[in-house]
Amino acid sequence: MRLSPFPQLPGEFTATPIGPSGGPSGGRPRRRSWLRHLRLAAVLGAALVLTDCAGRQEPGPDLALTPDTYSAMRGWAADDHDAAIPALRRSCDRIMAQPAERSAGPRPEFGRIGDWQPICAALAQTGVLDRIAARDFFETHFRPYQVAGPGGYDGLFTGYFEASLRGARRPDARYRYPLYRLPPELKNGAKPDGFPDRAAIAGGALAGRGLELVWVDDPVDAFFLHIQGSGRVALEDGSAMRVGYAGQNGHPYFAIGRALIDRGEVPKDRMSMQAIRDWLAAHPDQADALMNMNASYIFFRELDGDGPVGAQGVALTPERSLAVDRTLFAYGLPVWLDTDLDGAFGGEPPPSGLPLRRLMIAQDTGGAIRGAVRGDVFWGHGPEAADRAGRMRDPGHMWVLVPRSLVQPAA
Repeated sequence: MRLSPFPQLPGEFTATPIGPSGGPSGGRPRRRSWLRHLRLAAVLGAALVLTDCAGRQEPGPDLALTPDTYSAMRGWAADDHDAAIPALRRSCDRIMAQPAERSAGPRPEFGRIGDWQPICAALAQTGVLDRIAARDFFETHFRPYQVAGPGGYDGLFTGYFEASLRGARRPDARYRYPLYRLPPELKNGAKPDGFPDRAAIAGGALAGRGLELVWVDDPVDAFFLHIQGSGRVALEDGSAMRVGYAGQNGHPYFAIGRALIDRGEVPKDRMSMQAIRDWLAAHPDQADALMNMNASYIFFRELDGDGPVGAQGVALTPERSLAVDRTLFAYGLPVWLDTDLDGAFGGEPPPSGLPLRRLMIAQDTGGAIRGAVRGDVFWGHGPEAADRAGRMRDPGHMWVLVPRSLVQPAA
């Protein structure tokens, strides 16, 4: 099951980046400083457009793919491609278990499951691959396409992580904030009218129904768990519980980071998960009211196995799993990112940023992950992962690797 419909941007912006250009140009894309001031809007649209190098078309309302070459992708040869193989193997396990005639994704250009199964079968026949062999595997079986959206090639990349909390299986004076299981009336995606919002649930609307999964000691930690969608709860008895997304109450998500910006509490260029946490800690008398502005409420289930589980139904791989817009892309799709981590390592952003040019696998999605050139990097678990994810909000470009059997080489 999916992590969460809301692995939000670190400042909780919910957006698709809209650029000033009308579409992709004939030359290589260049980074633009305007991406730091992206207009926050959600763009959903019509048809996918596949273009060729001989005559590039304007992108459609939501997505365009342009055939490219590996040699043109900055940093491709230097990546440790073998680090993406475990994530691909997990996606392949899922792909091989599905009917061959089923669509692989939301768009016909991504083919059917049967188009991907030969690649997965070939991967299953390999042993341990070093970085060179892994790169050869991807280049042999896939062809790269650069992704463009309504504003061109430029996009936005953020991060998320597996949260850490402290809790107990029974409530007491310290552990008094429940994480709830999914109520029966919300199962199978039902969204009944009049279901309680966050404020009502925090006020006890679900108390007495036996829905409590675990109790934690910090309401702010619980709030950010709702945003990240998965986490580990260190229990008082010394054991640990891994929890993940089970459902949502049907109310729309509201970005409290945006509220702080609009009220002048936090400058836009300083917004991050850490900035929100700092504000909540400094204003405990206003914290509940701010958090309750987000009426959306997430329910959880206990997870077994390795790692948090993404929307594809497989365990996520730190620094190699990517959340994408599920209305545009197929799960299991290899994705090449080219961005600069200007804010992902704490402190003041370096002048030129730290490049993140890396092969990832699309294995998750999220309510704030909307648009073509848009991704959310899963950084893993622990303080360093939380810091990187919380500060990441960086411009960049992306490519998808499509099975060669699905497309013909450009003229």
